[in-house]
Amino acid sequence: MAMADTGAVPEWLQQLDWRLLVCVALGAILVVEQVSYKRRAQHLPGPALVLPFFGNVVSMVRNPTKFWDDQAWAARKCGLSWNVLFGRFVVFVRDSELSQKIFANVKPELFHLIVHPFGKKLFGKSNIIFKFGEEHKDLRRRLAPLFTPKALGVYVSIQENTIRKHIVKWLKMAKNAEPAELRLFCREMNLDTSQNVFVGPYLSASARTQITLDYYLFNVGLMKLPVYLPGFSFYNAAHAVQRLVRTLEECASQSKQRMREGHEPTCLVDFWMVETLREMKEAEQAGSPPPPHSSDMEIAQHVFDFLFAAQDASTSSLVWVATLLEQNPKVLEKIREEQRRIRCDPNSPITPKQLREMRYTEMVVKEVLRFRPPATLVPHIANVDFQLTDSYVVPKGTIVFPSLLESSFQGFSNPYTFDPDRFSPERVEDQVYKRNWLLFGAGPHQCLGQRYAINHLMLFTALFCRLASWTRIRTPGCDEIMYTPTIVPKDGCLVSLSARQEDDD
Repeated sequence: MAMADTGAVPEWLQQLDWRLLVCVALGAILVVEQVSYKRRAQHLPGPALVLPFFGNVVSMVRNPTKFWDDQAWAARKCGLSWNVLFGRFVVFVRDSELSQKIFANVKPELFHLIVHPFGKKLFGKSNIIFKFGEEHKDLRRRLAPLFTPKALGVYVSIQENTIRKHIVKWLKMAKNAEPAELRLFCREMNLDTSQNVFVGPYLSASARTQITLDYYLFNVGLMKLPVYLPGFSFYNAAHAVQRLVRTLEECASQSKQRMREGHEPTCLVDFWMVETLREMKEAEQAGSPPPPHSSDMEIAQHVFDFLFAAQDASTSSLVWVATLLEQNPKVLEKIREEQRRIRCDPNSPITPKQLREMRYTEMVVKEVLRFRPPATLVPHIANVDFQLTDSYVVPKGTIVFPSLLESSFQGFSNPYTFDPDRFSPERVEDQVYKRNWLLFGAGPHQCLGQRYAINHLMLFTALFCRLASWTRIRTPGCDEIMYTPTIVPKDGCLVSLSARQEDDD
């Protein structure tokens, strides 16, 4: 009697169509994934169905405004909602107190800040946002001298000269020209300002051109699918960052030599080098190794961090300054009145002392930042299962998105009204509702350069309002929020510009 072939495939299995098997397998994966996501979500609101592997990343990339608005709407009751991006479980945080709780717990054993879900590939592991504990504290201590009143005073002069130069250029271009997208103008001006303030004396014309191109490639890659293959935007962005850092490394080397020769600091990297050279000398005398963050490459990487922090966020805020002031002519006129009082001659340079006297202009800038915080989301990763509320534990590995935009409309009086007077000495809502004004973050990773950023916006507001008149060219949906990756009006603030004379008052 013949023995049965135990290795033979059963006849019923042979008759099954391979396509059916694939469908069954994919269906099983889908079910397992859905159960896994629902288990991690617990009672939180979220999507009814999530696509395998990719989640809802396509809808997020295609229309980020709608995607995040839907998350905020889902979170309106309990302050939290969930979704999936590239197979990663994510939690959206609408409530400002819960956001504060996350910011306060940025440490290796709890949360770490990532800025971008694939940030290490783009920014490199040395970025300050990826540092914790004593290493992070030490780096912030070394960065503090870059933002002293003396350093900020040097930067004000550079910022003012650069901003004025660009506004004058815009007005010349505007004669007999078509309406212009102000976002593009502001982006170019900001990149020029950042280069001048951070490493200005050390950049050749060709280096400036290369930085402009590489930063454009980097910015495009931020909003694209993270495919690290030649020809894809994400790949181009990562390599653009490497070129940017090499350019900045050469600037750091030149600064180190110049500061050794005893020259006065004239830009941010010079202020860094003064402290670095002092610490290197002390280490040499003590027979110790060089201090951390003192090599030209390390300094260049951190200067790139500043370039990123200063560029897109400021571009967003400058565009909203023009947008919101055009919508609020009474606020615009009060700014002009203050400027006439403080500076009789509109062509005179703005001094640091005059900048401090612009109380109302600063109130307007703060309200622009509250009303339209440029970086609306600050992603973190949970390193452990974290008890975020009494009823919800964030699972380990979750990407958590605290929303600075949603926090900005919590607590403040009439929060959806643009009202600079909320920051007046009588109301001081920036202090009363300080825990909801999160545009510069909170906790150990709060932005070091916030005074620099506010000065930049104040200088632009003072100069633009005094030198220019502008009329918004309205199109359907022009005021809708667009992510670039920071937020701007959907039309980029399309305006008709003209030079303004004092007798226009």
